Amino acid sequence: MASNSNRFALYILMFNMFIAMSGIGLIIPIMPEYLDTFGVAGQALGFLIAMFAFSQFLFSPLAGDLSDKFGRKYLIIVGLVIFGLSQLMFGMASDLWILFLARFFSGVGSAFIVPPMMAFVADITTEEERGKGMGLLGASMSLGFMIGPAIGGFLAEVSLRFPFYVATAAALISAAISMFVLPNTKPPVVQTDLIRKRENLWAQMKRSTTTPYFIMLIVVFVFSFGLANFQATIALYVDKKYGFTPGEIAILITMGGFVGVIVQTFVINKLFMRFGEFKVILVNLLVSALAMISVLFVDGFWPILIVSSVFFTAASLLRPAVNTLISKQAGSEQGFAAGMNNAYMSLGNMVGPALAGILFDINMSFPYIAGTLVLLICFAIALSSARKPTLIQET
Repeated sequence: MASNSNRFALYILMFNMFIAMSGIGLIIPIMPEYLDTFGVAGQALGFLIAMFAFSQFLFSPLAGDLSDKFGRKYLIIVGLVIFGLSQLMFGMASDLWILFLARFFSGVGSAFIVPPMMAFVADITTEEERGKGMGLLGASMSLGFMIGPAIGGFLAEVSLRFPFYVATAAALISAAISMFVLPNTKPPVVQTDLIRKRENLWAQMKRSTTTPYFIMLIVVFVFSFGLANFQATIALYVDKKYGFTPGEIAILITMGGFVGVIVQTFVINKLFMRFGEFKVILVNLLVSALAMISVLFVDGFWPILIVSSVFFTAASLLRPAVNTLISKQAGSEQGFAAGMNNAYMSLGNMVGPALAGILFDINMSFPYIAGTLVLLICFAIALSSARKPTLIQET
């Protein structure tokens, strides 16, 4: 990332990631009211979230694979166009099935954006700088998630459909900017490797179990599961147990995202350089588990705010640490590795909210107990693998 062109390319990637993630986030505050216009509510919202994650899971490996063959730039542009048009479809929908189709294509667009961007960062950074690059990309992701709902709420004052039109315009403008100013990168891969990689999703998932970074893919699944579990239930939990207002719930989520942005921008590279990515992963798996279970033992707004901020901060450190370590072990298969990374993340995003909702209906405490146990099991698995040279050679 030493050259000005590489630095500029990273800034364009960060902008694109911010646009995509804020486009996802801005519909959150208006979805309940928007779905009311179709005569549906919570259950439909859950299925719409699952549809997005499902299509991400299906297409992320393909997107990463294609970016190894054709280059990152064109996949990112295609993803932004698909994502933008899917937002337009969602905003203009007249029937419920169109909403599901739109969310499916939103997931496809996201799948074609995120893995090529992660591979792009790997292409333009040295191993020493990769953690910083992944951290900045993660910060733009967190910032988009944090600001998106606020933008959506503001734009909804015009009309319920207006935020979707703005998201469409932003994505298409981002695609146009990328077309003209973003360089194209792809690794030198021999043709035999390209032929070998013409595999279906299940074959790719199977091959991922033989990679040196498979344990890290498990970590991706687990912390995505835990994060989605927490995000899916924390609003319900504090509403039912403490009667928190919508404003207080928004502060809980926004503060966690804000701290995450600060950490990913200014702190994470220093932690990587001093301790290495693997130690950062181990510590934050433990911290996130402790924070999740602590929700059940604190009382009142400020203690809950502190605990949730600790949890979101740990998650903010985990994501770029895992991304960086996977990238360092991927060699010339950056696209494949990034695609599998996003696929495992999508699986966690599907399973987490679904299981959390089922457990929450049984007992409000169960999602946090289950999430804590899963995170601790993952910590134990990662710790037991620490002696493997493929996992500890991160510096």
